[in-house]
Amino acid sequence: MSVRRGVLFDIDGTLVDTSYLHTVSWWQAFRQAGMDVSMARIHRAIGMGGDQLVHEVADGTADDRAQELITSHDAVYSAYWPGLRLLPGARELVLHCHQAGLVTVLASSAGSAEFDVLTRVLDLGEVIDATTGSADADSSKPDPDIVLVALEKAGLQPENAIFVGDAVWDVQASAKAGLRCVGVESGGTSAAELVEAGAVRTYRDAADLLARFDGSPLDFS
Repeated sequence: MSVRRGVLFDIDGTLVDTSYLHTVSWWQAFRQAGMDVSMARIHRAIGMGGDQLVHEVADGTADDRAQELITSHDAVYSAYWPGLRLLPGARELVLHCHQAGLVTVLASSAGSAEFDVLTRVLDLGEVIDATTGSADADSSKPDPDIVLVALEKAGLQPENAIFVGDAVWDVQASAKAGLRCVGVESGGTSAAELVEAGAVRTYRDAADLLARFDGSPLDFS
């Protein structure tokens, strides 16, 4: 029996160009709440779940106020949905993985409405074998819950899978789940930071990874 192998893809900042839109949306949410948090500090936390992001950049925020901030962020961010765009090579990379016989998984912690928007932008149809959303996990990145659920849904063992993500939180969540992570710089985090966090290899973006697919960690042949 052949070994089942696959790739788990983060979406925001990895496949869809949203990282800085999330940064601006969080900045506006904090400002509306009378909290002055710099965009640079917010951007470094992008990739975390909203609850963890609030406590990361504004330690001491009460849980009820954190939920208000999340709701505010979501309202601001939704205004950007009609203009969301794919990152270079995103759709082509996922298609190539599928055609190479790999199980392809979208491992996102987005809410259901946002996830529907992201998947419409990706327009990958039957290519995706499994997906996760915020309702699938009790805790968000950098905790490993989303990654573990994605592996289970896809029927994959950690040693036979690779995670592709753009944030140090992706790398940390993957490591806690026992699988390797390939980093892409398309979310605004540098290769050096991704490697320091534990990424096994880094690429400029999905297009760069696709161009150098042969011999990459995604090439299980």
